[in-house]
Amino acid sequence: MMGSTKLSLQDKLPLTCSRTGTCCHGKQVLLNPWELACLAREKKNTAREFRDLYCEYGGIRLRFDGKIGWKEQHACSQYVDNFGCSVHLGRPLSCRLYPLGRQIQSEEVHYMHQGTEFPCLNGCPEVSGLPHLTVGEYLKGQETAKFEKAQDEYLDVMQNIADIAFELLLDTGLAESGDKQTLSLWRIMGNELPEVLADRIGPEWIDCLMLPEISGDLEDPVSFARKHNDLLRLKAQEKYGTLQTNQELHEASVLMMGVALQLARGLGAEPEILAEHWIATAKNHGAKE
Repeated sequence: MMGSTKLSLQDKLPLTCSRTGTCCHGKQVLLNPWELACLAREKKNTAREFRDLYCEYGGIRLRFDGKIGWKEQHACSQYVDNFGCSVHLGRPLSCRLYPLGRQIQSEEVHYMHQGTEFPCLNGCPEVSGLPHLTVGEYLKGQETAKFEKAQDEYLDVMQNIADIAFELLLDTGLAESGDKQTLSLWRIMGNELPEVLADRIGPEWIDCLMLPEISGDLEDPVSFARKHNDLLRLKAQEKYGTLQTNQELHEASVLMMGVALQLARGLGAEPEILAEHWIATAKNHGAKE
Protein backbone atom coordinates (compact mmCIF):
# COMPACT_ATOMS: atom_id res chain seq x y z
CA MET A 1 0.00 0.00 0.00
CA MET A 2 1.36 3.42 -0.99
CA GLY A 3 2.33 5.62 1.95
CA SER A 4 1.70 9.33 2.22
CA THR A 5 3.68 12.48 2.90
CA LYS A 6 2.26 14.70 5.63
CA LEU A 7 2.36 18.42 4.99
CA SER A 8 2.20 21.65 6.94
CA LEU A 9 0.34 24.71 5.73
CA GLN A 10 3.71 26.35 5.16
CA ASP A 11 5.12 23.64 2.88
CA LYS A 12 5.73 24.98 -0.64
CA LEU A 13 4.91 22.71 -3.58
CA PRO A 14 4.31 22.96 -7.36
CA LEU A 15 0.59 23.41 -6.79
CA THR A 16 -0.17 25.75 -9.70
CA CYS A 17 -2.41 23.80 -12.06
CA SER A 18 -1.33 23.46 -15.70
CA ARG A 19 -4.98 22.76 -16.69
CA THR A 20 -4.18 19.78 -18.90
CA GLY A 21 -7.06 17.74 -17.45
CA THR A 22 -5.08 14.61 -16.62
CA CYS A 23 -6.49 14.60 -13.07
CA CYS A 24 -10.03 14.55 -14.54
CA HIS A 25 -9.44 11.02 -15.90
CA GLY A 26 -9.65 7.70 -14.11
CA LYS A 27 -10.27 9.05 -10.64
CA GLN A 28 -12.88 8.45 -7.94
CA VAL A 29 -14.79 11.58 -6.90
CA LEU A 30 -16.99 10.97 -3.86
CA LEU A 31 -19.81 13.28 -2.81
CA ASN A 32 -21.70 14.29 0.29
CA PRO A 33 -25.32 15.49 -0.09
CA TRP A 34 -24.42 19.20 0.06
CA GLU A 35 -21.82 18.77 -2.69
CA LEU A 36 -24.38 16.96 -4.83
CA ALA A 37 -26.75 19.91 -4.41
CA CYS A 38 -23.96 22.37 -5.32
CA LEU A 39 -23.09 20.44 -8.48
CA ALA A 40 -26.74 20.30 -9.49
CA ARG A 41 -27.12 24.06 -9.05
CA GLU A 42 -24.04 24.72 -11.18
CA LYS A 43 -25.36 22.38 -13.88
CA LYS A 44 -28.82 24.00 -13.65
CA ASN A 45 -30.38 20.62 -12.82
CA THR A 46 -32.41 19.52 -9.86
CA ALA A 47 -30.39 17.39 -7.44
CA ARG A 48 -32.40 14.36 -8.53
CA GLU A 49 -31.74 15.02 -12.21
CA PHE A 50 -28.03 15.48 -11.61
CA ARG A 51 -27.86 12.38 -9.41
CA ASP A 52 -29.66 10.19 -11.91
CA LEU A 53 -27.69 11.45 -14.91
CA TYR A 54 -24.19 11.73 -13.53
CA CYS A 55 -23.78 9.75 -10.30
CA GLU A 56 -23.45 6.18 -9.08
CA TYR A 57 -24.60 4.27 -6.00
CA GLY A 58 -27.48 6.57 -5.20
CA GLY A 59 -25.44 9.76 -5.55
CA ILE A 60 -22.26 9.22 -3.53
CA ARG A 61 -19.89 9.06 -6.51
CA LEU A 62 -19.53 10.90 -9.82
CA ARG A 63 -19.56 8.78 -12.94
CA PHE A 64 -16.37 8.64 -14.98
CA ASP A 65 -17.92 7.71 -18.29
CA GLY A 66 -16.67 10.58 -20.44
CA LYS A 67 -14.32 10.52 -23.40
CA ILE A 68 -11.25 8.31 -23.09
CA GLY A 69 -8.14 10.41 -22.62
CA TRP A 70 -5.03 10.35 -20.43
CA LYS A 71 -3.62 6.82 -20.08
CA GLU A 72 -6.66 5.46 -21.96
CA GLN A 73 -8.88 6.28 -18.98
CA HIS A 74 -12.40 7.68 -19.06
CA ALA A 75 -12.91 11.34 -18.19
CA CYS A 76 -15.23 12.53 -15.46
CA SER A 77 -18.81 12.92 -16.63
CA GLN A 78 -18.42 16.68 -16.04
CA TYR A 79 -15.23 17.09 -18.08
CA VAL A 80 -15.49 18.72 -21.50
CA ASP A 81 -12.62 18.04 -23.91
CA ASN A 82 -10.59 21.14 -24.77
CA PHE A 83 -12.54 23.15 -22.20
CA GLY A 84 -12.24 21.57 -18.76
CA CYS A 85 -14.68 21.12 -15.91
CA SER A 86 -18.23 22.10 -16.83
CA VAL A 87 -19.17 22.61 -13.16
CA HIS A 88 -15.93 24.20 -11.97
CA LEU A 89 -17.51 26.65 -9.51
CA GLY A 90 -19.48 23.82 -7.89
CA ARG A 91 -16.73 21.20 -7.90
CA PRO A 92 -16.51 19.10 -4.71
CA LEU A 93 -13.82 19.09 -2.05
CA SER A 94 -11.86 16.18 -3.49
CA CYS A 95 -11.41 18.12 -6.75
CA ARG A 96 -10.50 21.34 -4.93
CA LEU A 97 -7.90 19.57 -2.79
CA TYR A 98 -6.30 17.45 -5.52
CA PRO A 99 -3.49 16.33 -5.43
CA LEU A 100 -3.74 16.76 -1.66
CA GLY A 101 -5.67 14.62 0.77
CA ARG A 102 -7.18 15.58 4.10
CA GLN A 103 -7.67 13.65 7.33
CA ILE A 104 -8.99 14.46 10.78
CA GLN A 105 -7.22 12.78 13.69
CA SER A 106 -8.15 13.65 17.26
CA GLU A 107 -10.05 16.68 15.92
CA GLU A 108 -6.89 17.97 14.21
CA VAL A 109 -6.84 18.42 10.43
CA HIS A 110 -3.89 17.03 8.46
CA TYR A 111 -3.08 17.46 4.78
CA MET A 112 -0.93 15.08 2.78
CA HIS A 113 -0.21 13.68 -0.66
CA GLN A 114 0.23 10.08 -1.74
CA GLY A 115 3.75 8.71 -1.96
CA THR A 116 7.01 10.52 -1.44
CA GLU A 117 7.07 12.21 -4.85
CA PHE A 118 4.60 15.00 -5.62
CA PRO A 119 1.77 13.24 -7.56
CA CYS A 120 1.28 15.80 -10.35
CA LEU A 121 4.81 15.33 -11.70
CA ASN A 122 3.75 12.11 -13.41
CA GLY A 123 0.82 13.44 -15.43
CA CYS A 124 1.79 17.12 -15.61
CA PRO A 125 5.60 17.47 -15.28
CA GLU A 126 5.33 21.05 -16.52
CA VAL A 127 3.96 22.11 -13.12
CA SER A 128 7.51 22.04 -11.76
CA GLY A 129 8.20 25.16 -13.84
CA LEU A 130 5.07 27.01 -12.67
CA PRO A 131 4.86 29.16 -9.51
CA HIS A 132 5.08 27.15 -6.31
CA LEU A 133 2.50 27.77 -3.57
CA THR A 134 2.31 26.96 0.10
CA VAL A 135 -0.38 24.47 1.08
CA GLY A 136 -2.21 27.30 2.87
CA GLU A 137 -2.11 29.53 -0.23
CA TYR A 138 -3.39 26.68 -2.39
CA LEU A 139 -6.31 25.92 -0.09
CA LYS A 140 -7.28 29.58 -0.01
CA GLY A 141 -7.11 29.84 -3.80
CA GLN A 142 -9.22 26.72 -4.20
CA GLU A 143 -11.82 28.13 -1.75
CA THR A 144 -11.98 24.91 0.24
CA ALA A 145 -13.22 26.39 3.53
CA LYS A 146 -16.99 25.89 3.01
CA PHE A 147 -16.43 22.46 1.52
CA GLU A 148 -14.28 21.38 4.47
CA LYS A 149 -17.02 22.57 6.84
CA ALA A 150 -19.57 20.52 4.91
CA GLN A 151 -17.37 17.44 5.09
CA ASP A 152 -16.84 17.78 8.83
CA GLU A 153 -20.51 18.44 9.52
CA TYR A 154 -21.54 15.37 7.53
CA LEU A 155 -19.14 13.25 9.57
CA ASP A 156 -21.32 14.22 12.54
CA VAL A 157 -24.46 13.38 10.57
CA MET A 158 -22.97 9.97 9.78
CA GLN A 159 -22.37 9.28 13.47
CA ASN A 160 -25.85 10.51 14.35
CA ILE A 161 -27.42 8.07 11.89
CA ALA A 162 -25.31 5.26 13.35
CA ASP A 163 -26.53 6.31 16.81
CA ILE A 164 -30.10 5.64 15.69
CA ALA A 165 -29.03 2.11 14.78
CA PHE A 166 -27.48 1.79 18.25
CA GLU A 167 -30.65 3.05 19.91
CA LEU A 168 -32.79 0.54 18.03
CA LEU A 169 -30.48 -2.28 19.11
CA LEU A 170 -29.53 -1.28 22.65
CA ASP A 171 -32.37 0.83 24.06
CA THR A 172 -35.35 -1.26 22.98
CA GLY A 173 -34.58 -4.62 24.57
CA LEU A 174 -33.46 -6.12 21.25
CA ALA A 175 -29.89 -6.78 22.40
CA GLU A 176 -31.13 -8.08 25.76
CA SER A 177 -33.36 -10.57 23.93
CA GLY A 178 -30.24 -12.41 22.80
CA ASP A 179 -30.34 -11.12 19.21
CA LYS A 180 -27.23 -12.15 17.27
CA GLN A 181 -28.37 -11.29 13.75
CA THR A 182 -28.04 -7.52 13.88
CA LEU A 183 -24.28 -7.18 14.41
CA SER A 184 -23.69 -9.94 11.90
CA LEU A 185 -25.48 -7.89 9.26
CA TRP A 186 -23.66 -4.72 10.28
CA ARG A 187 -20.43 -6.54 9.44
CA ILE A 188 -21.76 -7.86 6.13
CA MET A 189 -22.84 -4.33 5.10
CA GLY A 190 -19.43 -2.92 5.99
CA ASN A 191 -17.92 -5.24 3.40
CA GLU A 192 -20.59 -5.01 0.70
CA LEU A 193 -19.98 -3.39 -2.66
CA PRO A 194 -21.52 0.10 -2.80
CA GLU A 195 -24.10 -0.89 -5.39
CA VAL A 196 -25.19 -3.86 -3.25
CA LEU A 197 -25.50 -1.70 -0.15
CA ALA A 198 -27.46 0.93 -2.09
CA ASP A 199 -29.89 -1.77 -3.26
CA ARG A 200 -30.23 -3.09 0.30
CA ILE A 201 -31.08 0.38 1.63
CA GLY A 202 -33.61 1.00 -1.13
CA PRO A 203 -34.72 4.18 -2.94
CA GLU A 204 -36.77 5.69 -0.11
CA TRP A 205 -33.85 6.02 2.30
CA ILE A 206 -31.28 6.65 -0.46
CA ASP A 207 -33.36 9.63 -1.59
CA CYS A 208 -33.73 10.86 1.98
CA LEU A 209 -29.96 10.61 2.40
CA MET A 210 -28.85 12.21 -0.86
CA LEU A 211 -31.79 14.41 -1.93
CA PRO A 212 -32.96 16.25 1.20
CA GLU A 213 -35.76 18.75 0.65
CA ILE A 214 -33.86 21.80 1.87
CA SER A 215 -33.97 25.14 0.09
CA GLY A 216 -32.03 28.37 0.49
CA ASP A 217 -29.12 27.01 2.53
CA LEU A 218 -26.46 26.13 -0.05
CA GLU A 219 -24.32 29.09 0.96
CA ASP A 220 -24.24 27.76 4.52
CA PRO A 221 -23.17 24.10 4.48
CA VAL A 222 -23.31 23.80 8.27
CA SER A 223 -26.95 24.91 8.37
CA PHE A 224 -27.74 22.64 5.40
CA ALA A 225 -26.18 19.58 7.05
CA ARG A 226 -27.86 20.25 10.40
CA LYS A 227 -31.28 20.65 8.80
CA HIS A 228 -30.60 17.44 6.90
CA ASN A 229 -29.71 15.69 10.15
CA ASP A 230 -33.02 16.83 11.66
CA LEU A 231 -34.94 15.50 8.63
CA LEU A 232 -33.24 12.12 8.91
CA ARG A 233 -33.97 11.82 12.62
CA LEU A 234 -37.58 12.89 12.08
CA LYS A 235 -38.04 10.28 9.36
CA ALA A 236 -36.52 7.58 11.58
CA GLN A 237 -38.80 8.58 14.45
CA GLU A 238 -41.88 8.51 12.24
CA LYS A 239 -41.03 5.10 10.77
CA TYR A 240 -39.55 3.35 13.78
CA GLY A 241 -40.88 5.11 16.87
CA THR A 242 -43.67 2.59 17.49
CA LEU A 243 -42.07 -0.72 16.48
CA GLN A 244 -43.17 -3.67 18.59
CA THR A 245 -41.43 -6.87 17.57
CA ASN A 246 -37.76 -7.78 17.78
CA GLN A 247 -37.75 -8.62 14.07
CA GLU A 248 -38.97 -5.13 13.22
CA LEU A 249 -36.35 -3.57 15.51
CA HIS A 250 -33.63 -5.74 13.99
CA GLU A 251 -34.58 -4.73 10.44
CA ALA A 252 -34.73 -1.06 11.38
CA SER A 253 -31.34 -1.14 13.11
CA VAL A 254 -29.76 -2.85 10.10
CA LEU A 255 -31.29 -0.33 7.71
CA MET A 256 -30.11 2.71 9.68
CA MET A 257 -26.60 1.29 9.97
CA GLY A 258 -26.65 0.73 6.22
CA VAL A 259 -27.56 4.39 5.67
CA ALA A 260 -24.69 5.46 7.96
CA LEU A 261 -22.22 3.24 6.08
CA GLN A 262 -23.43 4.52 2.71
CA LEU A 263 -22.86 8.11 3.80
CA ALA A 264 -19.49 7.09 5.24
CA ARG A 265 -18.37 5.84 1.84
CA GLY A 266 -19.44 9.12 0.23
CA LEU A 267 -17.29 10.94 2.80
CA GLY A 268 -14.25 8.86 1.88
CA ALA A 269 -14.29 6.75 5.04
CA GLU A 270 -13.74 2.98 4.97
CA PRO A 271 -17.04 1.23 5.76
CA GLU A 272 -15.46 -2.04 6.82
CA ILE A 273 -13.31 -0.32 9.44
CA LEU A 274 -16.22 1.76 10.70
CA ALA A 275 -18.48 -1.29 10.88
CA GLU A 276 -15.94 -3.14 13.01
CA HIS A 277 -15.58 -0.12 15.29
CA TRP A 278 -19.35 0.19 15.71
CA ILE A 279 -19.72 -3.56 16.30
CA ALA A 280 -17.08 -3.44 19.04
CA THR A 281 -18.87 -0.48 20.64
CA ALA A 282 -22.19 -2.31 20.60
CA LYS A 283 -20.61 -5.41 22.14
CA ASN A 284 -19.17 -3.25 24.92
CA HIS A 285 -22.75 -2.26 25.70
CA GLY A 286 -24.09 -5.79 25.84
CA ALA A 287 -24.93 -6.69 22.24
CA LYS A 288 -23.98 -10.16 20.98
CA GLU A 289 -22.93 -11.69 17.71
